[in-house]
Amino acid sequence: MALARRRRCRAHLRRPGLDERQRLRGVHAGDPPVPLVVRPATVDDIDAVLDVFEAVAAEGRWIATEVPFDRAERARRFEHTIAVRDDATLLVVVDDLTVVGQLFIEVAPYGVADLGMCIVVDYRGRGVGSALMETAIGWAREHGAHKVALQVWPHNEAGIALYRKFGFEEEGHLQRHYRRKNGELWGAVIMGLAL
Repeated sequence: MALARRRRCRAHLRRPGLDERQRLRGVHAGDPPVPLVVRPATVDDIDAVLDVFEAVAAEGRWIATEVPFDRAERARRFEHTIAVRDDATLLVVVDDLTVVGQLFIEVAPYGVADLGMCIVVDYRGRGVGSALMETAIGWAREHGAHKVALQVWPHNEAGIALYRKFGFEEEGHLQRHYRRKNGELWGAVIMGLAL
C-alpha cells in the first residue's frame, strides 16, 4: 500500500505540465533540511489529504472538524474542488512522497477568499505554514480577491502569530460560537488581510 502511494506521488511530482509556477514553492524542514514542495493537489492526493485532515482533527484542538467525520463526503468535496472549481484550490505540502499539510482556499463572489489549513504535528514550526500562506495569498491575488479571511481558535497562539506575520489583523471575536462534540462552546478569532 505505501509503495503504491509513493509511486503515485512520485508520478505527480514528475508529471508533464507541472511547471515551476505550478510547483509554487519549495521549503525546508528538519535537520538536516528535507526538501518540501507546495503544489496544487491532484485527485490522487485525496486519500493522503484526508489522512492529514483526520490526524489533525483527532487532536481535537486545531480545526473545527472533529473525528469521526464522513471521509467519503469530504473526498467528494475535495475531488470537486480539484476537478471542477475555478474559484477554489486545495494546496498540499509534500515531503519526499508524503503529504504533510494542506490548505483549502476559496474566493466568494463578493471578493473575499476564505482559507483553512492543517499540518501534521511533526512539521509544525518548520516553515510549512509560511510556505502555504505565501502560496495561498498569491493564489488569492491572482484570482481577484481583495481580502483573505480566516477564523482561528484563541488558544492557537502559533497560528495567530503566523497570520500576523503575513499582515493579518484581528477583526473580531466570536464568543461561545462553536459547539464541540463534548458539549463545550468555543469562540474564534476572526482575522483578515486586505490585498
